[in-house]
Formats: sequence, C-alpha cells, structure tokens
Amino acid sequence: MIKDEIKIYNSLTNHLEAFKPIKKDEVSMYVCGPTVYNHIHIGNARPVIFFDTVKRFLEYVGYKVTMVSNFTDIDDKIIKKALEEKTTEEQISEKYIEAFLDVCEKIGCQDDIIHPRVTQNIDAIIAFIDRLLKTSHAYQSGDDVYFDVRSIKNYGILSNQNIDSLESGARIEINSHKKDPLDFTLWKKTQDVGKKWDSPFGAGRPGWHTECVVMIKNIFGGKIDIHGGGNDIKFPHHENEIAQSMALYNDTIANYWIHNARIDLKGEKMSKSLGNVIWLKDIINTYKPQVYRFFVLSNHYRQTINYSEEFMEKAQIEWGKIVKTYYSLYRHLELENSLNGGSVLPIMDDFLKEMAYDFNTANAISVLYNLQKKINVDLRDKNISNSSLQNDLKTYQDMLSILGLKVAIKPLLPSEITLVKKWQEARQAKNFVEADLLRQKITDAGIIL
Repeated sequence: MIKDEIKIYNSLTNHLEAFKPIKKDEVSMYVCGPTVYNHIHIGNARPVIFFDTVKRFLEYVGYKVTMVSNFTDIDDKIIKKALEEKTTEEQISEKYIEAFLDVCEKIGCQDDIIHPRVTQNIDAIIAFIDRLLKTSHAYQSGDDVYFDVRSIKNYGILSNQNIDSLESGARIEINSHKKDPLDFTLWKKTQDVGKKWDSPFGAGRPGWHTECVVMIKNIFGGKIDIHGGGNDIKFPHHENEIAQSMALYNDTIANYWIHNARIDLKGEKMSKSLGNVIWLKDIINTYKPQVYRFFVLSNHYRQTINYSEEFMEKAQIEWGKIVKTYYSLYRHLELENSLNGGSVLPIMDDFLKEMAYDFNTANAISVLYNLQKKINVDLRDKNISNSSLQNDLKTYQDMLSILGLKVAIKPLLPSEITLVKKWQEARQAKNFVEADLLRQKITDAGIIL
C-alpha cells in the first residue's frame, strides 16, 4: 500500500524518514504564507505550488488533509505601503490577499485551505507572550518584549547550529536592550501611525516569529504532522517558532519539517527589497499558468532553480506536447462516445512511488512522459479498443491532477461532432480538398483537434 511507503526528508533531523501521521488517515499541515504588502514573485510561488502538490498527493492516496497557510496582515512594510498609497493597512492587506488568491487559482491551487490572519489572533498572541513572560522565557526591556533564547536548552535544533557559534549579526538586529543578540522581539511597543493593540506590555504590535506558533496551536490544538515553507525562513523564523513552542509546550511544533529551495534569478536570490524579482502575475500573463507550475515541478523541491527564459521556453514546449497528447486522446474518445469509464494502469504505481519518495515531482513527470509515449503509440494502433484508451485517459488525468496540471478542453456540441466526423471521413477517403475545407470550418469554430 503506497501510504506505507511514503518517505519525507525531515529538515528537523536531516534524514529521510518514513511518514507516520499522528492520527490514522489524517494529515495536519501548516505552511507559512505571505506578508501581504505586495504581489508575490515567482520564488514566493514555489512553496505555494509545491505544498499544494503535496496535499493533492496525500489526498489521492487516501489521507484527509487539513492545510493551513496564514496571511501576515500587519507589518511595518504594510504600514509603509499604506502611507505611500495614502490608504489604510486593512485596504492594503485586502488588496494583496485578493491578488494572492487570484494567482493561486490561476496556477491550479486548491481553494480548501484555511487562511488565518494575524489580526484575527491578536488576543491569543498577547496571552501567549504573557505566558512566556510568566515562565521566564521572555523579558521586557525598554519598550519591547523579547524571547530569551538561552532559556531553552536546544536553540538551533532546526538550523543545526550551536547557539554559541551563531553569528550575532546574521539577519539579526543589533539592539542594546537585548540580553543576547540572538533574542528576538515578541511584542514591539510603538507610537507610530500604524495599527496597534493594547496589551499588558503597552500598546503595540506582535513580532513576526510569534504569530505562526500561536495560530498552529489555536487551529490544531497541539503538535502537527507537517510544517513547511521556504528554506530562506528556516533560520531565524522557523527556528524561533520552535524555540517558543519548546518553551511552553516542550515540542517542536511538527513531526516533519519540509523546506523547499529557492528560485534564483541570474544566480542571485530574488528580493523585493532589491528589486530583482519577476512577479508571478506577470509571468502567467507571458506564459500559461500551467507552464510555470510545470516548470517548478520539473525540479525536485530541494533543488535550487535558476530561472531563465530559456528554461521556461523548454517547459512551454514540453507542456505543449502533454496538452497535444491529451487533446488527441480526449477527442478520439469523445467522438466514439467513450469518455466515461476506465481504470488506472499499472504505470500509475510507478508515478505514486516517485511521489512517495520525498515528493519527487521531477521523477514523477518522467513517468508521465512514459505514459504520454504509450498513449501516442496507442492512438496510432487501429486495433486498440476504446476501453484500453479509456484506461490511458484515466491514468493520464490522475497523474496530471496530482500535479495540479489541468488541461482545459471544451466538449464538442453534437453539430461539432458531426463536422469533425465528416472531416475524418474525407481524410480516410483521401478527399483532401474537402478535408481542408472542413478543417478550416473546424478551426473557425475554435475546435482544437
């Protein structure tokens, strides 16, 4: 049974491990979502695409998956954007949440995802910070509240770093109010124009690292199966999440931590602050959204991708071949009135085994190619039965569905079916002039054969 064969590379242990969910036949999964102050770039889209595919696969093999991905809807960057555009933080957040959900739909992501917002969880965050203070894992200094990283024994467990060897200046703000440079902000007291909340520690806003651990505990009630996100937030964000959870709950939040690698641009990390980004909304206007999804999934998720137009052009060609095969098979069965029915072929087991081995979408696509070749051979075989072609179609559809790659095809009307059959008959009779005229009518009707 394929469910028993699933292995995941666990970033927490740096080992490939057999997957055993906390609850039988159920999977709890949390993936860090965007800070909604701008559109997402193609690198931001990688975890969105990958973890949607993970969810699809797990559901296909029989798991009930509850997936949560948050919106950070309060942040200094949001406040800055609101000031620039002379509007409110709420309007900025709503604008980019809507934009995010729009591109997610276009690149084939499922919509049954729970999307909590930080602003909806402020009371719980304040209560959580208060508990950290009362248990001496946090302290108030100056105007802010900080987490004391030396109050727990294993800080650095996720990034596999010793606390004494961590560089105090790496992505860490030097602050004289901190006991240790590695301590991080839980609550920031502020008097600026941005949105703020009253708390026992003063009016202010929560720190970024606290929101996810609080929402996970609120929604799931305890430890979860999978926590995911991009490798670039493994430290300090995910490390700091674990630190807080260890302090209050003595657990690492999730049994399996999964991190995808970056998508670089010309060999450099993409960064909104540096401006060297390609917006997802722009790339899916240049190429079909499925092409970008296919491009991402053609690489193993732990492999860094160096984006280039050359690679996208190759992805577009390969995706075009997949679509052409799908159209040919679908149209053949449609004209034979044999679209319904079919069962998966043994090759599906090969596809699922590749997915089960650390979600290797690149190898799974290789299996898809093998099926594609088989289908093209079968379509040229005049003796093959429709039931065999139905099995081809069912298997092809299932593979594409797990990858989140949908081929949109408009069913033919009865009059269009008659037109196509006349074209086929003209070709078979070698009446090429008539066939060409009929083909032009078919093309004018917007039918792709």
